[in-house]
Amino acid sequence: MIKDIFLSFIPLFVAVDAIGVMPIFVSLTEGLTKNEKNRIIVQSMATASLLAIGFVFIGKLVFKWLGITIGDFMIAGGAVLFCIAIIDLINPTKERRMPDSDLGAVPLGTPLIAGPAVLTISLLMRSEYGLLATLISIIVNISIAGLIFGSSFRLINMLGKAGTKALSKIMSVLLAAIAVMLMRKGVLLLLKDGWQGS
Repeated sequence: MIKDIFLSFIPLFVAVDAIGVMPIFVSLTEGLTKNEKNRIIVQSMATASLLAIGFVFIGKLVFKWLGITIGDFMIAGGAVLFCIAIIDLINPTKERRMPDSDLGAVPLGTPLIAGPAVLTISLLMRSEYGLLATLISIIVNISIAGLIFGSSFRLINMLGKAGTKALSKIMSVLLAAIAVMLMRKGVLLLLKDGWQGS
């Protein structure tokens, strides 16, 4: 069980990329009071958690209704994740907008914390390691993102802008590698199903 939690935690940690999102959080909340920032952090964590957990529960029902297999989703999801990773590597600047009362939900909660990468990996981790391990990994990862945002100014001062950019690049490379792994597993799963069906 602990091994399953760890194995599902790592891809989700890379996908959430809280360190990469941290500078955006700092720029979006610049000038706000500590209480306002804390409210935005809680709002972003709640939005991301509800979205990711909801997708874990209803994703398979949607697949069944559309006639999509896990192998199909692994290949498609891996391709999407690979594109996201390449875009982040080439152009790491993410969308910014002026702070308002809903920025905890959008863009922080989604798509910056719980974006396509997190939703895709959450559903795939459920298939690989089970529901409980996936739910624990989602909650722990989003909680870590909240803690990082809460201490963001201290972390940026410690790492510097160059350090946070370097860490974000490393996360993007790892995400690309995970994407290739998902596509490989999806192809093998489809081939296995094809052989069993023949």
